[in-house]
Amino acid sequence: MQYYRDLVDELLTNDIIPMVTLYHWDLPQALQDVGGWLNESIVDHFNDYARKCYQELGSKVKYWITHNEPYETCWSAYGLGEDAPGFTAHPSTYPYQCAHNIIKSHAKAWHTYDSEFRATQKGKVGITLNVEWKEPKDSTQTAAADRSIQFMLGWFAHPIYTNGDYPDVMIQQVGKKSREQGLEESRLPKFSQEEMDFIKGSSDFFGVNHYTTRLVEEKIHSPADASFLNDQDTLESVDPSWPRAASKWLYEVPWGLRKVLNFIKAEYNNPEIIITENGVSDSTGDLDDDFRIRYHSSYIQSMQKAMRDGCKVFGYTIWSLLDNFEWALGYSEKFGIHQVDFSNSSRPRRPKKSASWFKELIANNGF
Repeated sequence: MQYYRDLVDELLTNDIIPMVTLYHWDLPQALQDVGGWLNESIVDHFNDYARKCYQELGSKVKYWITHNEPYETCWSAYGLGEDAPGFTAHPSTYPYQCAHNIIKSHAKAWHTYDSEFRATQKGKVGITLNVEWKEPKDSTQTAAADRSIQFMLGWFAHPIYTNGDYPDVMIQQVGKKSREQGLEESRLPKFSQEEMDFIKGSSDFFGVNHYTTRLVEEKIHSPADASFLNDQDTLESVDPSWPRAASKWLYEVPWGLRKVLNFIKAEYNNPEIIITENGVSDSTGDLDDDFRIRYHSSYIQSMQKAMRDGCKVFGYTIWSLLDNFEWALGYSEKFGIHQVDFSNSSRPRRPKKSASWFKELIANNGF
């Protein structure tokens, strides 16, 4: 905890507003050993942890994020197996159980802050959700595209920012796919009315991680291949003209950000939004990174258009300050605006061209 006290103090000394994420995929092994996010007892454990952080740092931290990208926690880690704990055996049930407990843990941590700390600390608590824009592949595919974004973003945003429950299309779709398997009950867990009342409205702002866009069309999947992904009955693709980054999933499509922000405005009663991640990767970490300047410039301009549309965006942060450890991909992909020499034990840093560009952007408060 002393490390974080010192870090927060150093940020404030340099006129940087700290925004603390409580959970970004690192779970204590002792909790994973009893089921991790599949065990409902984790809701209380997470709340105890959140309370301790509020107590220790809340006098100086005014922005809290409960979870970063719970979609990735629940699908990539508990369904695809690409992230820890690497589960793959139950892709049609584990992701839904994981999300159910994460949503409840978020709501409980928000209520704890609201009832015990808000009056004195006067901060805000939100959640950060990652979302790709889902563009219909053609004019006949709007329902498929909407279904896709509801499964990705609405999975978490709809309970928290609307009525405390999952999106209607998700409830209907998972129910239908469950019946096709011969199951008597839906694989999508249900919230009680008391839980829905507790969950709805449990956020002070909307954190958005956005990088890219997908084209979506309908594709019916067999009940024999049941999974969270196949429950959607969709197929995704990209336009071959879109520039691709080093990350195989990341294509440069700046207009998608404007569409995402307007979707959030329309769907979730125009909440206050902060872009908590937006960035582009390469494999070399070269200092001359004009492509990164182009990417951020075009995405920021798309964000500005959304703000003129009435979207209430109050902040934008780049992923990332430094080249860093990109989870299962290690150091093979570089997102930073500062180069890090990982072959040197002291990890020296050097600013890339994009760092100078971003510094000037901040100093001028615009282009």
